[in-house]
Amino acid sequence: MAGPEVDEGALAGLARELADAARTGVPVRQLSKRFPRLTVTDAYRIQRISLEERVSAGARIAGHKVGLTSAAMQEQMGIDEPDSGVILTSMVAASGAGLRSADFMNPRIETEIAFRLRRDLAEPSDLATARSAVGEVFLAFEVLDTVFANWDITLVDSIADNAACAGVITSSPVPFDPAWDLAAEQIRAEADGETVATGQGRDILGDPLKALAWLTHRLPALGTTLRAGDIVLAGSVHASLPLTPGTHFRATSTRLPAVHLHVL
Repeated sequence: MAGPEVDEGALAGLARELADAARTGVPVRQLSKRFPRLTVTDAYRIQRISLEERVSAGARIAGHKVGLTSAAMQEQMGIDEPDSGVILTSMVAASGAGLRSADFMNPRIETEIAFRLRRDLAEPSDLATARSAVGEVFLAFEVLDTVFANWDITLVDSIADNAACAGVITSSPVPFDPAWDLAAEQIRAEADGETVATGQGRDILGDPLKALAWLTHRLPALGTTLRAGDIVLAGSVHASLPLTPGTHFRATSTRLPAVHLHVL
């Protein structure tokens, strides 16, 4: 894997390797350490191959996540640009759900602002156009996981592994008022009643809607676009936290309903 264009068969082989690791629970060594010249484009192709195989097996797409949008997450991961992954319907649960930490390999959790689209965003869009396409907004927990041996990963590793997206817990959505300043939204995350993280909407690229606009520019290069009904996670407002068994997580914000998760 020593060139800018990696053979499609080799990428498919790596996609199968990551899928096997997720299925068996046996971690693999980071791709970036084994193939240092693997590119971001290669990583997105690995992600896409994995998605196509899952869809062929019956999976359905619920939306997309944008990751690494806050300074806290970029510093934690040593990465300086966002990435994106795909959310499947099987990955989504409502607030109050219980998750077994044993069902994951290296689970962590973060609090996000999320959207549901009321219309398609089929072309690269500016902030105003992205804002006009939002129908609902809500808080969400994203469960992060990785098939790699630890979280010492690069952007290439993250992207290839579906941007580490393994689950989404959604609060009750509310109709989006285009006049809202989501950058000013104050968010607090609690574990067993104790505050463990705080943040605000502007921690997500300055405005969570900028993450949505960024995604409209990224997805066409991956062969897809945003559609009405899609959910979009804009990114975390704080560094990720361990998904510890026996813990009850709760997050609140200025105007959005709280989201709850119990870890079994």
